Amino acid sequence: MLGDMARMKVEFVCNDCGTQHPKWAGQCAGCGAWNSLAEEMSVPRELPVIAPAATPLLITDVDPLASRPNPTGIGELDRVLGGGIVPGSVTLVGGEPGIGKSTLLLQLLASWSGRALYVTAEESAQQVRLRAERLGSVRPDLWLLAETSLAQVAAAIDEVQPSIVIVDSIQTVHDPLLGSPPGSVVQVRGCAHQLVAIAKQRDLPVVLVGHVTKEGSLAGPRVLEHVVDTVLAFEGERHHALRLLRATKHRFGPTNELGLFEMAGHGLVGVPDPSHLFLGDRRTGVPGSAVAPTMEGQRPLLVELQALTMGAPPGVPARRTTQGIDGNRLALLLAVLQQRAGIATQVHDVYASAVGGVRLVEPGLDLALCLAVVSAITDQPLPSDLVAFGEVGLGGEVRQVAHAPRRLSEAARLGFRRVIAPRSAPEPESKDLRLVRVATLPEALAATGLIH
Repeated sequence: MLGDMARMKVEFVCNDCGTQHPKWAGQCAGCGAWNSLAEEMSVPRELPVIAPAATPLLITDVDPLASRPNPTGIGELDRVLGGGIVPGSVTLVGGEPGIGKSTLLLQLLASWSGRALYVTAEESAQQVRLRAERLGSVRPDLWLLAETSLAQVAAAIDEVQPSIVIVDSIQTVHDPLLGSPPGSVVQVRGCAHQLVAIAKQRDLPVVLVGHVTKEGSLAGPRVLEHVVDTVLAFEGERHHALRLLRATKHRFGPTNELGLFEMAGHGLVGVPDPSHLFLGDRRTGVPGSAVAPTMEGQRPLLVELQALTMGAPPGVPARRTTQGIDGNRLALLLAVLQQRAGIATQVHDVYASAVGGVRLVEPGLDLALCLAVVSAITDQPLPSDLVAFGEVGLGGEVRQVAHAPRRLSEAARLGFRRVIAPRSAPEPESKDLRLVRVATLPEALAATGLIH
């Protein structure tokens, strides 16, 4: 005991990025965050050996099929993971509380072919059993462990010999030998390293559940994202049924795919046709509404953008409020409308949103958002069969965006007949689709009849 006390080391660790400091400071030297340093006490210990010493191999002698993914049985999850979960991989799933992370993972285990171990470090085994019954995920080879001690988790893995392990969540697992409270940077980092070592030793896929901060990023040190193989972000508005699954890091495939789920009474259901979901309750003939064919990964989506404008009180700066749209991007587009198209946006409060709880960041929706704002200001509705896409530059030019043919095909499939697009847009495959090419933002506004 005295030996452990003598070897304890006091350090100050950033709660945002995990950078260690020899003494306290107001600002982290690693990420620049203020007041993010916390005092931690740790006991140095030997790290586990991940595997026997490796020998060099010719690249032609490496078996490419050794990392073949195992399908999860959930189509949207397999889409994001590039086919399934790779043996020996460590996946980190992050999302807000109540968004459906535990539901998704229980449904994964229900369709997993093999013995599985679910470590519930936040809930009791009875709570997990009740949820599993509601989801229809109860099966004889699914083992539950309500435990927070890392040593007990490792012992359970030795006893059960599972083919997959889920730890919910990594912030509540602790190792008493590390000498820090559960959830601290030292504990999260140390426990994650040891679970990664277990996964690599046994060729065992491990899924970790992680908390997120109020800004939406994964809580804990950034090193947590670096040591795992895959980072999945589970997003969505809690008051909407739609859930979006993205891969922000994936060592075994691309990160440009998107999985879409709808939260139903019996669990998460894949959404094969999300455009119909987004446009299902759309009202036509309403000023301030525009439809944009946007891209999420390789999947085209038709999303309704809505804008509402009101006269700003004299002497008070105009408000810009967004939901599902980047507020800085909206401010930039309002400045372009003011300077390049002569639209007096500075005297209007502007409220803009993407309908359905989706969050859009790609530049292809710039043109549709501009049309929605001008439609709201002029109180003129856009044609109900019109969609628009294109990036708007600071000079007022309408620039090309990627995957234009897919955007056009999706618009034609859903019955739209007119498209306003950049001048370089290709000819649509559908003969029923009329393409209006524009080079500048004023041309686009004139093509819709919003300005003359």
